[in-house]
Amino acid sequence: MVRDGYIYGLTLLAIAALVVWFTGSWVWALIPLLLAAFFLWFFRDPERPIPSAPGLIVSPADGLVTEAVTISTPDGPRKRISIFLSVFDVHVNRAPIAGELREIRYYKGQYMNAMNPACAECNERNIVTMRGEGIEVTFKQIAGLLARRIVFPLKEGDRVQRGQRVGLIKFGSRTDIVMPAEADFRVEVGQRVKGGASVIAVMSAPPPSQGAGA
Repeated sequence: MVRDGYIYGLTLLAIAALVVWFTGSWVWALIPLLLAAFFLWFFRDPERPIPSAPGLIVSPADGLVTEAVTISTPDGPRKRISIFLSVFDVHVNRAPIAGELREIRYYKGQYMNAMNPACAECNERNIVTMRGEGIEVTFKQIAGLLARRIVFPLKEGDRVQRGQRVGLIKFGSRTDIVMPAEADFRVEVGQRVKGGASVIAVMSAPPPSQGAGA
């Protein structure tokens, strides 16, 4: 479980105990007890089997694939997959490939619904570009309507393994990943994926030297 789950959960359990102490009744304690149970469940962090074959790009998040398209960037065509995370999904983010974190850019922003395509440019977001396994990918942590905090404890220059835990987006949110145009999608819109475990794309040919756009 993510540390935040213990903080929220234990705090609410303490509040429930105080309510019972002062009122002598469990009735008013039901609300903090239910909230404690929700937070302990929401911040779960299950172990995942990480695919080890070369050339694989795994999902950076749990959720529903809402977009799988080819886009234009200043560096040429790229492919992008968008994943929507509801409050029922695990919200721990994982590295899509093994490699070095080359650039991290954080932006404050609005809190539009994460299903709205405009949220990728307007909402609070953290954009991480990493290079490894002969390619460069960029993934975005995008806050949603209810989210108020993006967690990313790593820094530029850090190295991570494929599927490694790298951060967290609290409550409803979205994660985008931009990859080389040579990548072959292994998911489609409407499919559910699991962070670190689901293969979302496979490199079918050596990528060009230029980096992936954000």
